Amino acid sequence: MLVLLIAIAFALITVDIRGGEQSPLDGARQAAASAFGPVERGVARVVNPVGNAVSAVRDAGQRHSRIRQLEHENAALKLKLGTPDRTRNRAAELDKILKTAATGQYAIKGAEVIAIGSAQGFSWTVTVDAGSRDGIARDMTVLNGDGLVGRITTVTPHTSTVLLAADPEFTVGTRMEKTNEIGFANGQGVRSLRVQLLNGRADVKQGDRLVTFGSSKDKPFVPGVPVGTVVKVEPLNGDLTRSLQVRPFVSFSSLDVVGIVVQPPRKDPRDTVLPPPVKPRPTPTVTVTATPSASASPRS
Repeated sequence: MLVLLIAIAFALITVDIRGGEQSPLDGARQAAASAFGPVERGVARVVNPVGNAVSAVRDAGQRHSRIRQLEHENAALKLKLGTPDRTRNRAAELDKILKTAATGQYAIKGAEVIAIGSAQGFSWTVTVDAGSRDGIARDMTVLNGDGLVGRITTVTPHTSTVLLAADPEFTVGTRMEKTNEIGFANGQGVRSLRVQLLNGRADVKQGDRLVTFGSSKDKPFVPGVPVGTVVKVEPLNGDLTRSLQVRPFVSFSSLDVVGIVVQPPRKDPRDTVLPPPVKPRPTPTVTVTATPSASASPRS
């Protein structure tokens, strides 16, 4: 019986194929489709939700993993791009650094501060993301758009350590604006820099400004980098040198982008890198004039 049924099935298939669109079985096929179509649709309505649920459960783990991956990628992109305010601030800082370098004729390599010094070292240092592969070497001057940041002390292939001018062990030669008086500045941590002028009788007042004097062969300091403004002139007390308290131009607690001087200027820029002096605003004065009333009679 099974062999007979198989033979009949093959015979019907052969007749249907040879007949093509004029197959004698076309009417029977349509009748079967009409009869069984509603049944198929009813079964599909019952079975499809179950199948979709099974597929959803099977693919849920993959979908959650993909969502987590996309969330991580999105967070990384946001961190890389930063907020609009931070992007604008960094662009402004880079612009200031480029203007400072152009004015002083310094060839610089830009770098980003990526870490601060360890507390165990008790030193004011930062780590930047530029190293020997970028042409950085020890005893290079580091600056930003405001002035002197520090000098390079340690170099690896990809990073460098900068000793900040605020460090108590930091010393740099300075020169007074206009008078050219020479001195040495030392860091005092969060406080202002302390500068000792070689000339104890130098005429100095608050508001006077200083730049770097420069080192032999321009290492570790190139000349002309703004250092700070005098905020206090200490009394002589019989000393042969004159001590000053100087407020640095650079804010060492908010460093982000810096420039490393990889090539010194051909000649000393002197005071040209200093920003234009701030002119004090005149204090407005008001003169009050008493006007006699019309009813007042003149004295005889």
